[in-house]
Amino acid sequence: MLSTLGISEFDERVYRSYLTKSDRTAAEIAESLGTTPSRVRRTVSRLAELGMLRREGHGQYRPVSPHTALRALLARRRAETEAAFTAVWGTVDDLADEYRARRLQEDPTGLVEVITGEAEITLRVAELMQSVRTHFWVLDRPPYLGPYSTELEEELTMDLLGRGVDIRSVYTPEALAQPERFELITHLARIGEQARILPALPFRLRIMDRRVALVALVPGRYDRIAVVHRSGLLDALLELFDSYWQRGQSLVATAPATPDGPSAQDLLLLKMMQAGYKDQAIARQLGTSARTVTRRIAAIATGLGLDTRFQVGAEAAKRGWI
Repeated sequence: MLSTLGISEFDERVYRSYLTKSDRTAAEIAESLGTTPSRVRRTVSRLAELGMLRREGHGQYRPVSPHTALRALLARRRAETEAAFTAVWGTVDDLADEYRARRLQEDPTGLVEVITGEAEITLRVAELMQSVRTHFWVLDRPPYLGPYSTELEEELTMDLLGRGVDIRSVYTPEALAQPERFELITHLARIGEQARILPALPFRLRIMDRRVALVALVPGRYDRIAVVHRSGLLDALLELFDSYWQRGQSLVATAPATPDGPSAQDLLLLKMMQAGYKDQAIARQLGTSARTVTRRIAAIATGLGLDTRFQVGAEAAKRGWI
């Protein structure tokens, strides 16, 4: 059973012998297992290197708790396996690039896939998302394919962050207009997603691992997309993303929280004000009324000794709240 961790059946038998009676000598263990002391000593040295036995004196060893030793060994083997798979995937990507380059020489139309129809787009996007390993960059603006779900977006983003993916997103105010989405994105931005906002974007764009990009082909619709593979066109899309990224404004605070800073709800409200949301739109995000939003903004202004919304926004930015 422990062979997956690089522990042989004989290694395990020796370890179990120490667990049964920790003060036994190599000769005693060899006799009980029907083997030679030299073989037992070699195995003991190996188990000590693996962290399963601890030396306490000349020729004396004590077993380390299985829970401690095997968990550490399992974590080490898992890290080694993941590193090996990462290296293999890198080779697979290199081979795929060589294959695609040859195919493009024969048939340049393979540079871009055109996918149409909700079912086909959903399937292709899912396939590409499962393969993301290093980068996921997005210019996010409506329209979207199918109904929006905060639960699904949070699950997807957390999965990518768990894989160590570099997530960078530039949103328009319209993209964050879905109820509760603004709050979700600011939360995700605090735990790993890099999120910025701009008043407008030319189209919706997704870039995976800097190797492939998805672009909506028809303005105002997302039922026809282009999948762009490595090429001069993809390089241009990478440059385009970077230009909008540099211009975007961060959705998270630039300074650490302070005791006199706003509450979480007021901070969210200030961020939406900064993004250009009207009171009615803020109310929809917060699940309250526009009148309540107006009163809260007035209370923040009063607390800061200010008169106008513009002054509130400027002061909040100056303090690094937004």
